[in-house]
Amino acid sequence: METPTLKQISKILNSPSWEPLKQTSIAYRKLIVSMIYIFVDMFVLSASILGAVLIRNFFMSPEIMLADYLTLMPFILPIFPLAYYFRGLYPGFGIDVIEELRTLTYSTSVVFAVLATTTFFFNGTWEYSRLAFILSWLISLPAVPLAHAGVRKILAGKDWWGIPVMIIGAGRAGEMVIKSLNKHVQTGLRPIIAVDDDVDRWGYIKDIPVVGGLDIVPEISRKLGIDHAIIAMPRVSGKRQQEIIMTYSKYFEHTTVIPDLFGISSLWVSTRDLGGILGLEVQQKLIRKSSQLKKRIFDIILSSILGLLLFPIYLVVSAAIKLDSKGKVFFRQLRMGMNDINFQIIKFRTMHLNAESKLNDILDKNEDLREEYNVYHKLSNDPRMTRIGRLLRKFSIDELPQFINVLKGEMSLIGPRAYLPTEKEKMAGLDEMILQVKPGISGLWQVTDRNQSSFEERNNIDVYYIRNWSMFLDFYILARTIAVILTGKGV
Repeated sequence: METPTLKQISKILNSPSWEPLKQTSIAYRKLIVSMIYIFVDMFVLSASILGAVLIRNFFMSPEIMLADYLTLMPFILPIFPLAYYFRGLYPGFGIDVIEELRTLTYSTSVVFAVLATTTFFFNGTWEYSRLAFILSWLISLPAVPLAHAGVRKILAGKDWWGIPVMIIGAGRAGEMVIKSLNKHVQTGLRPIIAVDDDVDRWGYIKDIPVVGGLDIVPEISRKLGIDHAIIAMPRVSGKRQQEIIMTYSKYFEHTTVIPDLFGISSLWVSTRDLGGILGLEVQQKLIRKSSQLKKRIFDIILSSILGLLLFPIYLVVSAAIKLDSKGKVFFRQLRMGMNDINFQIIKFRTMHLNAESKLNDILDKNEDLREEYNVYHKLSNDPRMTRIGRLLRKFSIDELPQFINVLKGEMSLIGPRAYLPTEKEKMAGLDEMILQVKPGISGLWQVTDRNQSSFEERNNIDVYYIRNWSMFLDFYILARTIAVILTGKGV
C-alpha cells in the first residue's frame, strides 16, 4: 500500500464510517510472493539436479538415464519448498539476508540428507549416481540463495512488495529505523506511519507521516491493516517501555523492540535465559581464536587457488601499467594491521608519480574535493589517477596483489578496511575493536554503501562485521564482491 499523508490520516481518524483495510490484501501479496519463491526454487532445484546429471555423464561412463531423474523429480522437488516454508522462508519479509543464507543452507542440506537416507529403502529398485547426487547438492547450495536474491532485486521496486510497518517512537531511534528500512527495501518491511506522544515530532520523517499520541495506535493499526510494529523508544524509562509493550503489542501479529544499545552500534545479539530473566548477549564473534583459525584456513586455500588462476591477469595488468605511465608496477603503502602492527599493503599502481605529495596541493586548490575527502577520506574522481588506473579502480583490479598480503598473514580476504596510521585518531576509539582482527581485501562496507558511506559509518560497519562474523557472512560478502567487480561499481 502507498504511504498515507497527514491529511489522509486525519480523515481516516475523524471518519466514523471509514472501513478498515481488509487483511486479505496483505495476505494476498504474501501468497503471491510465496508462490513466486516456490516456482523459482522448483525451477532452480530442477536445473541443479539435471545439470549435475549432465556434468556426471560428460566426465564418466556409462551414462545414467536422464529420464529416470525426470520421472522422480515431481516426487522429490516439493519436499524442498515444504522445508523452506516450515523454516519461515516464505514470504520471508523481514528476514536478514545472512539468516536466510544460513537457513537455506541447512534446510537444503537436511532435505538432501533425508533423500540420501531414503534411497537405501529403494536399493535395487532405483539406481542413482552418488556423484550426480553430491553435485546437485553442491550446485543447489549457492544457486537457491542467489535465486532468492534475484527475486528480491527484481520485485523490491514494486508497489506491492513488502508489508506495512508502524514505527512507535519518532525520536532518534525511530528516525534511524525508518532510514534503514527505506534504504533496504528488499527486506520487505515498509514503514508507512510513525506514532509519538511528543507534539514537536509530529510531521514527517523521510516522507513518513508522524502522528500522535500513542492512544491512536489501536485505531490506526486496525484501519490501515498494519500487523507489524517496531517499538523504537529505547531512551524512555524501563517502566514506561514495559507499559508501551504490554499495552500496544497485542494489536500486532509481530512486534519488534529496539533495545537501548546505540552506544554499541547496530548489532545482532543472542538472547539468554538467566533463570527466567531475559538477557541479551553482546557478541564479538571474530575475536574468538577458533573463528580466526577458520578464517585463516579459508584465506590460505582460496587465496592460493585465486592467485594461480589470476596470474595471467597479473601479467597483462603489469604490462599495461608500464606502457601507460612512468613508475613502478606496484604501489606500497603503510597500513594498520592486527594488534596495531603496521604493514605494507600491496596494490597495482593507479596514480602518477608523487601522488601522495600532490594531495595537499589539490585539496588546497579545490574546496569541493577537500570537503569530499574530509567526509570519505578518498576522492571518487581523483585527478591523480592514470588512464589505466581509472579502469583498475572501477573494477577493483588494483586490489589483486593483496593476495600476497593474505598469504603472508597480514590481511584476510574479508575483513575491516585496512586503515592508514594517520586515520587512527579519527576512529573515535573504535580502533580498539577493529585492530583486534586482520583487515580484509574486501569487506561489508565495500559491498553495501561503497563511496556513499562516511568515514564514521565505515567504522561502525566494520565493528558490526566483527561482532556478527560468520562463515555465511563471509560467503555473502565474497559473492557480493564478485558482483560489484563485474558490474564495475567502483570503490
